[in-house]
Amino acid sequence: MTYSEAIDSLLDLTLFGSKLGLDTPRRLAALAGSPHERLRFIHVAGTNGKGSVCAMLESIYRESGLRTGLFTSPHLVSFRERMQVNRELIPEETLARLTAQLRDFAAELPEGQGPTFFEMATVMALCHFAEQACDIVLWETGLGGRLDATNIVTPLASVITNIGLDHTRWLGETHAAIAAEKAGIIKPGVPVLTSVDHPEALAVIRAEAARHGAELTELGQAEDTIDLPLVGPHQQTNAALAGAVAEQLQPELPVSPGAVHDGLAKVHWPGRLQLVRRGAQTVLLDGAHNAEGAAMLRQAIAEALDGEPPVLILGMLNEKDGAGFCAEMAPLAKRIVLSPVDSGNSAEPREFEAPCRAANPAAAVEVAESLGQALDRCTAEPFVVVTGSFYLVGEAMERLGLAPSPTQAELRLNDWGAAGGANSTSPPI
Repeated sequence: MTYSEAIDSLLDLTLFGSKLGLDTPRRLAALAGSPHERLRFIHVAGTNGKGSVCAMLESIYRESGLRTGLFTSPHLVSFRERMQVNRELIPEETLARLTAQLRDFAAELPEGQGPTFFEMATVMALCHFAEQACDIVLWETGLGGRLDATNIVTPLASVITNIGLDHTRWLGETHAAIAAEKAGIIKPGVPVLTSVDHPEALAVIRAEAARHGAELTELGQAEDTIDLPLVGPHQQTNAALAGAVAEQLQPELPVSPGAVHDGLAKVHWPGRLQLVRRGAQTVLLDGAHNAEGAAMLRQAIAEALDGEPPVLILGMLNEKDGAGFCAEMAPLAKRIVLSPVDSGNSAEPREFEAPCRAANPAAAVEVAESLGQALDRCTAEPFVVVTGSFYLVGEAMERLGLAPSPTQAELRLNDWGAAGGANSTSPPI
């Protein structure tokens, strides 16, 4: 099997939608030799920031000399981004081999109980990390936690970054309901660390930790300043949480204070408040895609940058709270360009005209036919913000020359919940 054939094979799995549950990933992992039983994990869930915390912990432990595995989603450009060892993307030939092997194992499962795309990707990552003898795996949930395929592991620590109203169709419409799903990663006797500060959500996490006899560490929002290349006060909170995890796990994973400091100072996490210089123009790329993420982005622009009102290029998926996002971001912009997202789940840009105008009547609002056209219309602007979806940010990275062009199949892999149907119970991210 070639890499291209492997991607096509994975893409075929997306046609059956997605489902929540642990039986199939457990069975597939068992057929593959239970690779997760040979690994150590830090499991990270949360509405926003879980990928950033994983990246920070990865940098800390790699700085300490450990061999790290990093599993995150979605990918910005290449599917290989989801599985990294010491920040090296899984090789194409390895991905092709593992896809072929797991496809054979999947054929042994009962009819109608084959793996979804995300379940296959999860077990593939486990196989890769076990083959590479990783010392620690930073393991990000895909959606929720309780029934997420990543929840087949027993970690050294469970981490919950924050709770916001996102994916409400699948996780519940209240902070408490969503917290119950995220808290599903808590295991008996395994320490839990969180920076959740919403009272109802925190009460749920406390109750679940107590039920499992799991020590709970509550951090709240960061007050001290940490040396960090990622801008924004929310990243300070994420860094404080990562540092607390490293401290908690000193008996199992000893790290020096210098490794924690240097790891955080060197962390690299593209597409999250990433500044790009284009001559005299500054472009800020951020994958914020819900109202809470927009509030964090808005605060970061207001506090960390020079106050230049930006032009906002906005594109979102159709299952997101576009009105809530616009209410947060539009008041900051002097001009707003609405763009479609290169996804089968793209929202119609014109849907956001009214909420943007309502939130900022003084800003000019226009609709572009593509992100390329939107960027072309903004070449003379000194400060441009591209946000609303990781899909849009990934395309911007490609168009700005920050990443190679992906195949269309790789782009479609981020649409793993787009097929709909009876089995489609979870969305793309």
